[in-house]
Amino acid sequence: MRRTEYDASQAAKRLKVPVSAFRWARHTGLVPKPDASPSRWSRAAAEAMDAAAIDAAMPAWPILGSAAADRIAAALGTPNTPGEKARVTAFVVRRFVDRGLLVDLSANPDGTLHHPDQVAEVCRREDLADLVAADTPLGPEQSAARLRVRRADFDHMVRLGWVRSPQSIEVRFGTSRAGAVDVALYTTASVDAVVPAHPEVDWEQLRAVEKGRRSPLAALRPAPAPTPA
Repeated sequence: MRRTEYDASQAAKRLKVPVSAFRWARHTGLVPKPDASPSRWSRAAAEAMDAAAIDAAMPAWPILGSAAADRIAAALGTPNTPGEKARVTAFVVRRFVDRGLLVDLSANPDGTLHHPDQVAEVCRREDLADLVAADTPLGPEQSAARLRVRRADFDHMVRLGWVRSPQSIEVRFGTSRAGAVDVALYTTASVDAVVPAHPEVDWEQLRAVEKGRRSPLAALRPAPAPTPA
């Protein structure tokens, strides 16, 4: 049965080009917007694509998110050193994707791929250090400490939707997966934005609540979701 519609992977296979090259060509506009659905091209559209031009648009192999993180760290003069805690992590790279600074050329949810030239462009940004600092991950305990509140108070902020985690990591206790738990990570920028976003809170009073006492935030309820227009 002849295929009548193609997603990105299927179109790349038909054109005999790497999926990463197809995705990059889609980003640059060399590949037109899908015409059959928001993510699929018609057979006619796929047949009209220039495979040679798409392949030539990405002359270098894409690099992994971890490699992009290493290059960003090196650009800041704080290179990631094997065996030591990384100065810049793949978490930061994913946030750069969220910001639109980098394009993810992979369809793999467990990792990202990037055009090396685009990574080099990011590394030349004058505000690179500020961007990395804003997107540096904080765990719940670190977030609470940064806000100078108890972990219980921070958990209420999460419940209220004042801060959201874009990604979590699996942390193992021992060698068995049975002891593994998912730990939410938050960007430094999102944590820092909580206080100015909620002037209705008496932050000094909140920070003075003693351990074991009920959080003043416990009685609050999340704001209702906006009604669709």
